[in-house]
Amino acid sequence: MAATSAKNTQRSQTEDTPLIAKSTPLSSQSKSFANVFIAIVGAGVLGLPYAFKRTGWLMSLIMLFSVAGLTHYCMMLLVNTRGKLQSFSGGFSKINSFGDVGFTVCGSVGRFVVDVMIVLSQAGFCIGYLIFIANTLANLFNSPSPDSLASQILALSMSAKSWYMWGCFPFQLGLNSIATLTHLAPLSIFADVVDLAAMGVVIVKDVFIIMENRPEVRAFGGLSVFFYGMGVAVYAFEGIGMVLPIESEMREREKFGRILGLSMGLISVIYGAFGVLGYFAFGNDTQDIITANLGPGLISLLVQLGLCINLFFTFPLMMNPVYEILERRFWGGRYCLWLRWLSVLLVTLVALMVPNFADFMSLVGSSVCCGLGFVLPALFHLLVFKEEMSWRGWSIDVGIVALGLVLAVSGTWYALMEIFAVKV
Repeated sequence: MAATSAKNTQRSQTEDTPLIAKSTPLSSQSKSFANVFIAIVGAGVLGLPYAFKRTGWLMSLIMLFSVAGLTHYCMMLLVNTRGKLQSFSGGFSKINSFGDVGFTVCGSVGRFVVDVMIVLSQAGFCIGYLIFIANTLANLFNSPSPDSLASQILALSMSAKSWYMWGCFPFQLGLNSIATLTHLAPLSIFADVVDLAAMGVVIVKDVFIIMENRPEVRAFGGLSVFFYGMGVAVYAFEGIGMVLPIESEMREREKFGRILGLSMGLISVIYGAFGVLGYFAFGNDTQDIITANLGPGLISLLVQLGLCINLFFTFPLMMNPVYEILERRFWGGRYCLWLRWLSVLLVTLVALMVPNFADFMSLVGSSVCCGLGFVLPALFHLLVFKEEMSWRGWSIDVGIVALGLVLAVSGTWYALMEIFAVKV
């Protein structure tokens, strides 16, 4: 009965109707903190020690905390821009998503640009999650013996990566059928605990290795790797598309800024410790994904399984903005189960076809994350507050837009160069 009523209220939606239907925000501060944490922390953390190796530990820390501060600032720009727009009269009383802000400020073009970038970024992250999960499980459990029955079956049918990816598929269909972020909060908390435990184990093991072996490390890697390090840092703080939906479902929205600040501060400290200790433990032997340095053993097994569990439960949370956009454009803003299932299928198929995980994630992070995380929030804020800002405010917004464009263009160029080099 309630579902029928909800559907009836959404049938008349048009493009200027808010993306998320009006509902009472239910998430507590702890649930919102969990959603923010898990929306930001993802597979990018695994590449931080390698990035510290490439760019130097001190240079990496400076870039990491600088990007964290700038990301938090731009997230709050987006929140403040939404608040200002909602104070205007004219029918925009509910603006609960990035796309809603884009439409209110720039019309259909603004919404379309935001929607495309969010779909590409969120789906790209989830593609990376599936690749990591499948490759990790294949390396852990696939028999190395070519004469084994399992290897013969795999040789006659599909690769181990394909088997594990399709094995996750039906469970992801069930998880991605959950309609709201509030209902996903328990999964977020569980994934947070698993993720923190896995990273904690890696950090502890790094400390013991550092006490035994002290490899040579460097503080600065030079300007030639600056854009690489910035690209990794920007990608590590993913989740800009989740900020407004999470705030929209929070019970006490006035406290969201503090929750977001605490989350970003904690994540920055964890990232810094994870990157520094991983690099200090293995030095020049640090692998592109730090779990490859752990070697065989029970600890390595538990850590890699923990990370797989974390990314498995992060998948539906990260896909939620994609569903909101697709349901808005193709199903009148109503919940659509088959559209969600089709999205999971498409993401799985792309993950099966992607040949190089690192290059793909680098390209997505550089080309999309800078635009979403820096350029658009600052641009929208500038357009909305331009008549009441001082020259200092103008300079900050314009500077952020310019910086985001430079990072996006240069990062995309370097990622394409890497892909071209691999192909050659």
